[in-house]
Amino acid sequence: MPQQTLIRNADVVVTMDGTRRELSGASILIRDGAIAAIGAGLTAPEGAEVIEATGCVVTPGLVNTHHHLYQTLTRAVPGGQDALLFGWLKTLYPIWARYTPGDMHVSTQLGLAELALSGCTMSSDHLYLFPNGSRLDDTIHAAADVGIRFHATRGAMSIGESRGGLPPDSLVEDEAAILNDCIRVVDAFHDTRPDAMVRVGLAPCSPFSVSRELMRDAALLARDKGVMLHTHLAENDEDIAYSLSQFGCRPGQYAEDLGWTGADVWHAHCVKLDEAEIHLFARSLTGVAHCPCSNCRLGSGIAPVRPMRDAGVRVGLGVDGSASNDAGDLMGEARQAMLLQRVARGADAMSAREALEIATLGGATVLGRATELGSLEAGKRADIAIWDLRGLQAAGSWDPVAALVLCGPHRVRHLIVEGRQVVRDGVLTGLDAGLLAERARKAAQRLMA
Repeated sequence: MPQQTLIRNADVVVTMDGTRRELSGASILIRDGAIAAIGAGLTAPEGAEVIEATGCVVTPGLVNTHHHLYQTLTRAVPGGQDALLFGWLKTLYPIWARYTPGDMHVSTQLGLAELALSGCTMSSDHLYLFPNGSRLDDTIHAAADVGIRFHATRGAMSIGESRGGLPPDSLVEDEAAILNDCIRVVDAFHDTRPDAMVRVGLAPCSPFSVSRELMRDAALLARDKGVMLHTHLAENDEDIAYSLSQFGCRPGQYAEDLGWTGADVWHAHCVKLDEAEIHLFARSLTGVAHCPCSNCRLGSGIAPVRPMRDAGVRVGLGVDGSASNDAGDLMGEARQAMLLQRVARGADAMSAREALEIATLGGATVLGRATELGSLEAGKRADIAIWDLRGLQAAGSWDPVAALVLCGPHRVRHLIVEGRQVVRDGVLTGLDAGLLAERARKAAQRLMA
């Protein structure tokens, strides 16, 4: 018999479909990992699990388009708490150089568990340093235990301090070895099927930590392998100044010259894109991972999300690494994105519903998965967040959909990925949260020592 689940009698189902329908008193039937039907009056087939959703708002799962999961063990590090980007990196690089493969594993699980509890059903990850035998494989295996979809990216740094770069020489790699390992991980893990739980992208860390040649070669390799490209771009004023002094052009031009624009590319931050760069990204369908809390934490500025959206740029949300956020609350990120656009451009610059759209369908589009994820429609994969609005956080709210962003809750009651419950009644099903937290504390204490 097929595996079936009925989510029954939700107060509101936020579909994010083509007309952005919101259905009152609706149910969703899931069959074998996909949405089979959605609407009022659905009944549970024989043997189906039933999830009562009275008092709840149901949304597509949230999508995180930028993270450094290895950083979850380095939250609130003294010396980096009040620094700008470059100074912050110089504080943390020596700590990250002490990581082991076990640290990579536990840090990834901790970050993804936190994301799952905040309603995230799919997360990308940008891992660009591999100390002491660590590999991308460590994070991919860790993600499987949490149960959310994982878009791992094989990052890299190749220009160390001795050659004018930011990272210590101990954390950079030979460029030929980087490309060879990119081939290995794509061949080993990248899954092109619509129901894929793991995909792999290529992601040199940033234009200031790899050579022009590696940026170009990574783009050529990604197109040959049919995978996506990701990096940091135009994050702050220092970033722009570096690009002008080292490359003689702005970051958008540098990206375009090296093949780093297109529907298979997404860039993190883009706080300092100018009007020409925004229109370049819109024309080329290049995606942006907007990380509002990290941009605030590092004093980078307010990204021009309103102009991006108005021009047609694909925008998703990213929590960024926990060393620069320091939390993994994706619904909180949606709220912050909305508030920052209002600070910069007025109270009508972004609605709560638009912020929720960016967090769901926007992220799925940026990661190249909008045909199967990001909205609740028959035939799409069953990645679903169920939010209980009967608690204190939402009490007194008049508009339950806007309330999710404006006041909460920011923790799910249930989270379903590929038809399987990853969070049930607010508790992770695949991991012991208390044991995981204790393992993470011990790892952090060792790094402090």
